[in-house]
Amino acid sequence: MMHRRHLIGAAPLLALPGLAAAQNAPGAAPAWRARFPELVYAVVPAENARGVTERYTPFVDYMSRELGVRMTLRIANDYAAVIEGTRAGNIHLAFFGPAAFARALMTGAPIEAFAYDINRDGSLGYYSVFYVRANSPFQSIQDLRGRNLGLVDPNSTSGNTVPRFALHRMGINPEQFFGRVVYTGSHENAVIALQQGTVDVAANWWNDEQESNLRRMERRGMARYDDFRIVFRSDQIVNSPHAYLRALPEELKAAIRTAMFEMPQRDPEAFQRVTDGQSRGWAPTNNEAFNPIIELNRFVDGLRRQRS
Repeated sequence: MMHRRHLIGAAPLLALPGLAAAQNAPGAAPAWRARFPELVYAVVPAENARGVTERYTPFVDYMSRELGVRMTLRIANDYAAVIEGTRAGNIHLAFFGPAAFARALMTGAPIEAFAYDINRDGSLGYYSVFYVRANSPFQSIQDLRGRNLGLVDPNSTSGNTVPRFALHRMGINPEQFFGRVVYTGSHENAVIALQQGTVDVAANWWNDEQESNLRRMERRGMARYDDFRIVFRSDQIVNSPHAYLRALPEELKAAIRTAMFEMPQRDPEAFQRVTDGQSRGWAPTNNEAFNPIIELNRFVDGLRRQRS
């Protein structure tokens, strides 16, 4: 498990003296711009840092133009760094995995979910899968006793929480059943570990045959989809949310929502980049939509306590 949980974030930004009142004048810029001349946007590390930068730089550039303030991309060292950054107020807007968002709520982060992906087929969820190499003899999880399992991050939904729940339903204690359980840090790293033989089975996210982390890696020349085979697929998981700090001014939160929901029409090229062309856009959501994930986190936490 990784222990470095830090993010190079900006300190909370204070209002500039005397400027807010001036900006409340008719025709002036919104008053919130004086308090928030820079917004920090963070994403959980589902892929390597270069991939995150290439994917999200057009997004933050678009948001900066639409909001009229600088938006800075911060690439988290691990999932916990995003949780801790929002709790401290150093991150204003973030893209979470469902379990990481639920964990943030469970630990008191003052955040609100406001949008999640609409898949290309109109669905609002995805799956956790276990991959093995296509040329391996393994046909099911039961065939992998004594082999090495690759998970993603303790706060990853499809890379840890859902796999552990699924294994429990199979009557499997991962630390006893597998030879080793390895946290790889990102979904890409989990595939690479499987590719290189460091692990024999790896958890990952998967939408459908057309879109998954593995398909994204294939499009970038990092892996071949047909080199791997799925031996387990979970029930559907609610899609990952975007969330902002609850304390942001309502006018700013409304501006963020408008900019994001209109992005497919206003900047289709940036939208294509951030979604790989595999999304219809974003749909509104709220914290209550993730209550089942909170309960799943609590269940898996209970399993860990029983086995420690």
